[in-house]
Amino acid sequence: MKISICNELFQGWPIERVFEYASRLGYEGVEIAPYTLADSVTEISLPRRRAIRQAAERSGIEIVGLHWLLVKPEGLHISHPDEIIRIRTQEYMEALIHFCADIGGKFLIHGSPHQRTVQERWNFNDSWERAKETFRACLETARKREVTYCIEPISREATNFVNTVEEALRLVTEIRHPNFKMMFDCRHAAAQEKSVTEALIHALDSRMLCHVHVNDISGKGPGFGETRFSPILKMLMKNNYKGYLSVEVFDFDPDPQTIASRSIGYLKGILETLSEKG
Repeated sequence: MKISICNELFQGWPIERVFEYASRLGYEGVEIAPYTLADSVTEISLPRRRAIRQAAERSGIEIVGLHWLLVKPEGLHISHPDEIIRIRTQEYMEALIHFCADIGGKFLIHGSPHQRTVQERWNFNDSWERAKETFRACLETARKREVTYCIEPISREATNFVNTVEEALRLVTEIRHPNFKMMFDCRHAAAQEKSVTEALIHALDSRMLCHVHVNDISGKGPGFGETRFSPILKMLMKNNYKGYLSVEVFDFDPDPQTIASRSIGYLKGILETLSEKG
C-alpha cells in the first residue's frame, strides 16, 4: 500500500510546493482537487499541464488523480432533468478525464455531493437513469486515456445519491464498463454503514475497489479522532490491496504541516506493526 495526500488541505500553496513538502514527509502521491488550480480545467494550458507533471516527477511524487470534480464551474449536475445541464456536465467530465491523463493521474474520484443530489421534485429512478447516462457518456474517453472513473459512496448527511458500498456496486454493475469502479471513504463509511469493516470486505470481495480515502469520522486526519484504523488497514493488507491510502481531511486545524506529518506517521506506524506481526 502507498500513502498519498489531498492537496486542498494546503490552502494557498502552489502545487509545486505541495509536491515537495509531501515528498519530504514520505508521501508517495498527491491527489488533486481541480478547483484549487483553476475555476475550470479548460483554463489550464497544455504547457502548464506538462509543468505540473514534471514538478511532481522532480519531487518523486505520483499524481494519483483528481477528486472534488464538479465543485467548479458552477451549474453542473449529473442527473438534472434539463438535458443542456447534463450535456454541459458530461463535457466537463470529459475535460477532467483529459486533464487527469495529461498530468499523469490514473483515477478520478467522483464525490461532489451537491452536484449529484436528487432534488425534492425529481423522480429518483429517473434521476438514477440520467446519472448512468452521464457516466456512460464519458467512459469511452476514460478508456482511451487509460484512467479509471470511481464513484464514491457518500453519507446521507451530504447527499441522497449513492450512500453505501452496496449502492455504489449496484451503479458499477449496471454501467458495466471496465473503466468505471468504486472507491471507499472511511469517514463516510463510519457515518453511513452499519460496520466499516464489513462494508470494506464487501467492496474488496467485489474486485471493484480501486482507491481508499483515510479520514476520521470527525473530518480530521487519521489518528486525530476516534476512528480505529488498525482493523481497516489489516483488512486491506489481508486482501492484498496495492492501491493508495489517500489522506483527505475536512477540518484543516491546526495547520497543514501538523495534519500531514502526524497522519502519515500514524498510518506508517500501523502498517509497520501489522507487517511485523505477519
